[in-house]
Amino acid sequence: MTTGRFIFKATLLLAFFSLMSKVLGLVRDIVIANQFGTSMPYDCYQIAIKMPNMLFTIVSGALATVIVPVFVEYAGKGRRNEAWKIFNTVMVVVSLFYLAASLVGILGAPLLVKLLAPGYQGEQWRLIVELLRILLPLMVFTGLASLFTGLLNANNTFGLPAFSTSVNNILIIIFTLTLYSFYGIYGLALGTVLAAVGMALVQLPVLFKSGFRLNLDIDLKHPGVRQVYYLALPSVLGITINQAPILINVVLGTWLPEGSLSALSYADRLNQFPLGLFGMALSTAVFPTLSARAAGGDRDGVAVVLANSLKAVALITVPASVGLMVLSKPIVSLTFERGAFNQGSAEITSAAVFFYAIGLLGQAGVFLLTRVFYSLQDTRTPVKIAVVAVLLNLVMSLILIKPLQLGGLALASSLYSLANMTLLMVFLGKKLPGLYHNGLLKFGLAVLVSAGLMAAATYAANRALDGWLSGTAGLVLQVGLAGAAGLAVYLAAVLLLGAREVRYFWRTARGSRADS
Repeated sequence: MTTGRFIFKATLLLAFFSLMSKVLGLVRDIVIANQFGTSMPYDCYQIAIKMPNMLFTIVSGALATVIVPVFVEYAGKGRRNEAWKIFNTVMVVVSLFYLAASLVGILGAPLLVKLLAPGYQGEQWRLIVELLRILLPLMVFTGLASLFTGLLNANNTFGLPAFSTSVNNILIIIFTLTLYSFYGIYGLALGTVLAAVGMALVQLPVLFKSGFRLNLDIDLKHPGVRQVYYLALPSVLGITINQAPILINVVLGTWLPEGSLSALSYADRLNQFPLGLFGMALSTAVFPTLSARAAGGDRDGVAVVLANSLKAVALITVPASVGLMVLSKPIVSLTFERGAFNQGSAEITSAAVFFYAIGLLGQAGVFLLTRVFYSLQDTRTPVKIAVVAVLLNLVMSLILIKPLQLGGLALASSLYSLANMTLLMVFLGKKLPGLYHNGLLKFGLAVLVSAGLMAAATYAANRALDGWLSGTAGLVLQVGLAGAAGLAVYLAAVLLLGAREVRYFWRTARGSRADS
């Protein structure tokens, strides 16, 4: 199987499981929205869960990324036992770190909440403290699950790690439905932690089958372990900086009306649906290939794989962004408007969806491009770029929050992602001179022009159908027909503008030989 076909097949496999996970995640959010809507308790939950999630993302996000090229390097040299020893050492150290951080966080929760939610006090402040203490152990299990996923991906095992997130969503749904009537928002917090335990445990059988054996005989001085931490430290800084927009939204969001943080969360989840379905799936699938080519010094090969990957990301995420923007109101109403999630909740959430969707390409692009830097073992450049982008995010958030409220925070986040992606591409072009020799700019222009035509067609179809159809079935038909009309125009325009890559992706999907 050629490299192109392998990446495409791996992406399809990940996309399948990502689709399953995203559908279940959507069901999870529908269940939560039905119970809590855009209420004060769910606002408090959103603030409380940010602390463990951010720390997990910073530490495990960095390690899970940099450990892949190190593991591949050792395994590729026939030193597989050493590769597993490196992983085992990293896993034990990270687990101990998370346990210590959880204990410190539980004891210092009141101070943490004062820093994280300056706009909340009284009953809201107390609720966040209590929820934070329940949720802090979450990072132990999500951290382990993330490391397991990284190592399984390094062994070209993609299905089970992707499926583990579905297990997480299923368990949250079950726990929310069973614990809500007894414990309310506390039941959701407890269920979230228990679901993370399941997400980690489900990966263990395949991990053991791949050769992993738990061993407390760790070697902190092993050159491979030092290499992981050396590569991870700048990455930790970079991811910390990339988490800053989330922190900015939380802190500034505590000064907005009740329900704003809940609405931002629901909107972000809707935008994550297409992002996780394809953009992140492709980035995850292509990362081992990029690492292998970079390790072999084949920078021209890295440029070709990256150019094709960027084209595929743009081809999918740009029309998804247009669809979410133009159809934000009916999509939100159709998805969430029931139970505690009323029409007012739908209004503020759809505004956030619109502005978040602007940055969909940027999010997918950053996720892919940072991994290219990591595969080249350059973790410093993305950090420097992220600092500039975060400063832009902070300035834009302060400017836009007053006129646009929560929409201003969402728009600032989108501008941050797009600026980050643009700067990453500029600097990466210097490392990979062949990147722009693969028709990338021409393809991007064709996609943007086609997206503009799609927006016009979708808007016109939606306006024409609005008022003619009623009820849930009518709303489904309206969104489906308007979206289909826009998508048809988009695909036709892309082909007419000479984007031959569409045919290439189609041939690859059918199994014909493609150049790698």
